[in-house]
Amino acid sequence: MMDYREHHYDSACGQLQLFARDYRGDGQNDRQPLLLMHGLTRNSADFALLAAHLAGQYRLIVPDQRGRGLSDYDRDPANYRPDVYAADMFALLASLGIERAGIIGTSMGGLIAMVMNAMQPGAFPLIVFNDIGPVLSQEGLDRIKGYVGGGTVFPDWDAAAKACAAINQSAFPDFGEADWLGWAHRTCRETVDGIAFAYDPAIAQGFSEDESQPQPDMWPLWEMLGQTPVLAIRGELSDLLDRDTLAAMQARHLGPFASVEVPRRGHAPLLDEPAALAAITAFLKDHAQ
Repeated sequence: MMDYREHHYDSACGQLQLFARDYRGDGQNDRQPLLLMHGLTRNSADFALLAAHLAGQYRLIVPDQRGRGLSDYDRDPANYRPDVYAADMFALLASLGIERAGIIGTSMGGLIAMVMNAMQPGAFPLIVFNDIGPVLSQEGLDRIKGYVGGGTVFPDWDAAAKACAAINQSAFPDFGEADWLGWAHRTCRETVDGIAFAYDPAIAQGFSEDESQPQPDMWPLWEMLGQTPVLAIRGELSDLLDRDTLAAMQARHLGPFASVEVPRRGHAPLLDEPAALAAITAFLKDHAQ
């Protein structure tokens, strides 16, 4: 694994201390910066496998969103939402003196990317969306609602690995015990009581709202991408991004658009899969500055 520098910075609101991994690559800062943003219950470790392939070529900025990993938890769970995360990301980039960065966003990270682009159009020379789009399938949302939050504590790492498998087995049907143990070490942390998921259980609040309300229309955010080069990655078994939505994303995008479907993966690919890596490598070669 590539080494990274630990970076601590103030949240946009100034009330929290947030954390990010800064993979500089031989201590150099002149490489194309890429901002890698994780999904709802994940953290910066989620990109460790991808970083092993990219860190020597690009400067990777990989944050823990507020309420995850080594970043502070927010006392007000209402702040766990994409526009607040987006403001934090601008604070992160500013703290590092970065004005323009490509983005790789997994799930919620992709939604944050759309919000950031709407806030500062043209600031991002390329965006990779990992298993996310403007329309979220209800099946996937229901599955996420079924496990997020709760604050479960496990007696040891093996128990945590079994819990990770129980939640994600359908999306990663080929994983074995070693894979799930690695997953647990990336998504959980040691506490005085045992092993727990490395996120604030209060992030579940956004899923407890009135289910009778329709999903917000995110197509205007998608169309604001304009000419920005886009790579859309979909897991073959995904229950959150369906093929019809992916096709509509391509039809409604004005700029360069590439897509790839990762075999035997659901929501969301880890991005170290051969199909995903090949697509990302080619896309960055064509569009990274």
